[in-house]
Formats: sequence, C-alpha cells, structure tokens
Amino acid sequence: MASVSLKNICKKYQGNVLAVSDFNLEIKDKEFIILVGPSGCGKSTTLRMIAGLEEISDGELYIGDKLVNDVAPKDRDIAMVFQNYALYPHMTVFENMAFGLKLRKTPKDEIKRRVEEAARVLDISHLLDRKPKALSGGQRQRVALGRAIVREPKVFLLDEPLSNLDAKLRAQMRTELSKLHKRIGTTFIYVTHDQTEAMTMGDRIVVMKDGLIQQVDTPTKLYDKPANKFVAGFIGSPQMNFIEGMLLREGEDIFFEFGTEDTKTRKGVKYKIKLPADKNYKNRLDPYIEDEKPVIAGIRPEHVLDNDEFVKAHPETAVDAHVDVAEMMGAETYLYMTCEGYVINARVEPKTMTRAGDDITIAFRSEFMHFFDAETEKTIVN
Repeated sequence: MASVSLKNICKKYQGNVLAVSDFNLEIKDKEFIILVGPSGCGKSTTLRMIAGLEEISDGELYIGDKLVNDVAPKDRDIAMVFQNYALYPHMTVFENMAFGLKLRKTPKDEIKRRVEEAARVLDISHLLDRKPKALSGGQRQRVALGRAIVREPKVFLLDEPLSNLDAKLRAQMRTELSKLHKRIGTTFIYVTHDQTEAMTMGDRIVVMKDGLIQQVDTPTKLYDKPANKFVAGFIGSPQMNFIEGMLLREGEDIFFEFGTEDTKTRKGVKYKIKLPADKNYKNRLDPYIEDEKPVIAGIRPEHVLDNDEFVKAHPETAVDAHVDVAEMMGAETYLYMTCEGYVINARVEPKTMTRAGDDITIAFRSEFMHFFDAETEKTIVN
C-alpha cells in the first residue's frame, strides 16, 4: 500500500496552455480521495499524470517514498479503471481479468487464485465464462474493477467509472465501490464531475476549477464551510442560493439588505434580513459595514422555508417570492422561485400546498447564511 504526494505539479500543453497549476496534495495510505470539478478543470489530467499517461511539466510526484516523474506507467504499481471499461470483446471475463497478470508472466495457479478471489469479492464468479457483449453495464464495470484488483496495486486510479451507468445502477455501484475500498484497503484516487458521487464516497474531496485546487476537505466541511463562492455553489444539490446586497448596522443589530433600487443612496430598499449576533464572527463583517462594500449572501435550499408558522415567527427574515416551478420529489418538494430578480431554490416538506404560479412569503434561517466578498468571492463568514 502507498501514500501519494503531489508537490507543485503543473501541466502545460503546446502553446503554453496551463491545464493544471501548482497542484499540492498529500494523499494518505488507504485513503479514498476524490477529485471533483466541472469539465475542463484539470482533474482527469491530474489523474493521468499520477498514472504516467501524461508527462509532468513541472513539480514532483511521489508514490510511497519513490519519485516517479520519469518512471513508466507499468512500473508505478498502480491500476487504472477507465470510463469506457476498455474490455477485450473476444476474451471471456476470466481472460480479461487475467490478461495483465499473463503479461507479467505470473504463474497460472496464482492467476487463477487472484481472479477467483476478485470475482468473489465483486460477485461476478458466475460470469467468468461469458464474453463482455453478454454483460450489462454494471457487470462490465465490475469486470474492469476486477482486472484492476487482481494486479494488487498500491494505488487505484478511477476516471469517472460510473458515468456510463443509469441512475439506479450508479447509486448501487457507489455503495459497492465504498465497500470494496474498505475490504481491500488500498489507496483510491477517484475522478468525477458528479458532486453526489464525491459527497457520498470520499474520505476527502479536492474541488478544482481552471486547473487550480479551490479547497480540500471532508464532505461535511466542504458543505458547511466552503472556502469560496465557487465551492459553495458546486457542492450541494439543488445548489446554494446567492443574493448580492449590503450589510448595515442599526444599534446592536446587523442586517443584510437587498432589492435596492439605488445602490448609492440605498433608497427603496426592499428587504432587510436580520442576522444573529454570532454571525459577525471575530468582527469579520465590520469592514464591509464600515466601508459599505457589497457582499454576496448564500443560503442553502433546505434553509429557505415556506412553512406559515416559521414565516410568522420570523418576520425579520421574511421575503416575498413568485413560484415558477414546484417539483414533487416524493420525500421532499423543490420550489424554484424568483425574488427581486434573484433565483431562489427551496427544499421543503412534501406536504406543502405551494404550487407553481403562487406568490408566497418565505423566510430564511439566517443563522445558516454564508457571506462572500463580492469582488474576490472568498468566504467572509460561514
């Protein structure tokens, strides 16, 4: 087993195109770490550099204690599972899983032992004599995993391995992969653009944008304490709501105001949301109040309520909204609304009577509001 260390890793393509910039990450032995971000953010390029399929332009890559920048992929003791499975159609499942071991001239008895053990772990023992065309998508994915497992590598690299599966099977395979990681106790580095996969599977998540790491943390901390507006918006579904406005102090109280007709004079302010006293943690909001600097407020859909009792009890956080769409999801309902030109999403009780086309009053749970610098988009306070 092995740790993986990336120190100041960069990847430049022809024309000085920077795909990955100053990537620093320490991955512990047996950790399940996930690289997540939108298409083109550099996550697959980073994985391919770890695999040795892409040359590193700058920086140092260690697997265990060994510098592997110039080590061939076959000598890195890693195994990679691709999005398209890459199975040989003319070979049986057994032959596909055994192929890499045969190339390494592993004894036949050892090949048989490893393949049968991997097949048992993945529950595909009954498929060993079949060809890939006779398998479902989920079964092919397990064969691809099995081919990697039999290698007994120090590090598993998985590049969007579930993206070709349907939603139900994807959810099932997420569980299977998590169980597999615990069972074989190997370092997993997993790439996905799906934040649901990232949140449900990873010990830690690396959020990337434009070739740069935005934040590395546990799923809970990423969700509750995002480092900037991008991370806050990327993690969570439906995504966090954002409203630009100003902060002001009246006596001992601090308010967030928005819906202003004239931002300079603040005439015609539509809404003032009262904030809890502890929201001004370490007086971080003070400079924005004193210098009248704009901020972006963020609030997650589950903290936007249409419950009449809550709204009446919290008039200091209430706003009016028009419901554009109401999606009944079974266990909950999603409301997609507009308020002063801003899109507001809410995740509410399934028994709600709110329907598309309604004009309603909603209230924010202001203790859960996040604030970001309007210019840098960095977090001021969570």
